Amino acid sequence: MKRNIAIFVSGGGTNCENIIRYFQGSATVSTALVVSNKADAYALVRASNLGVPTEVVTKAELADSKRVLALLEKFDISFIVLAGFLPMIPDYLIDAFPRRIINVHPALLPKYGGKGMWGHHVHEAVKAAGETETGMTVHYVTPVCDSGEIIAQFKTPLQPGDTADDIAAREHELEMKYFPEVIERVLQQTFE
Repeated sequence: MKRNIAIFVSGGGTNCENIIRYFQGSATVSTALVVSNKADAYALVRASNLGVPTEVVTKAELADSKRVLALLEKFDISFIVLAGFLPMIPDYLIDAFPRRIINVHPALLPKYGGKGMWGHHVHEAVKAAGETETGMTVHYVTPVCDSGEIIAQFKTPLQPGDTADDIAAREHELEMKYFPEVIERVLQQTFE
């Protein structure tokens, strides 16, 4: 049986596009919907260019359980992937999709997680702390920001002269390489 996933995004969408391309032609997984809280998120353009339906759900609309659940039902969504989605996921959605919402975080949790720790903020904190490595974490989404069970982590070494941009680039390479594979594995385990 083919599973429909939704990708939730807020920004440029490189991960989103990578995930869509990874599952193109899959017999078991279809990226059926891309949702963004921002109408100008370039991820929506990337998804549209690849033939994936898109929907804008503002932060305020995200609080409307009837609207969001009806949207996900319309596309027969059985799993949600957060790929740079900044708003907190409301409890009703976590309850409706237990252990079926995952997130990628640009650091080795539990370090550098929580409210306000996203994107460049994370990489700057890693640099300021003088870390010798960074990485990515894929975790289940719970009501507490970045605190869900860790599914997978991948590390990359850092050099003393690395800037926050260098750190971001190294970490992003890991996301592009591993995130789709982790999604596929979690889907297999969830629906076997």
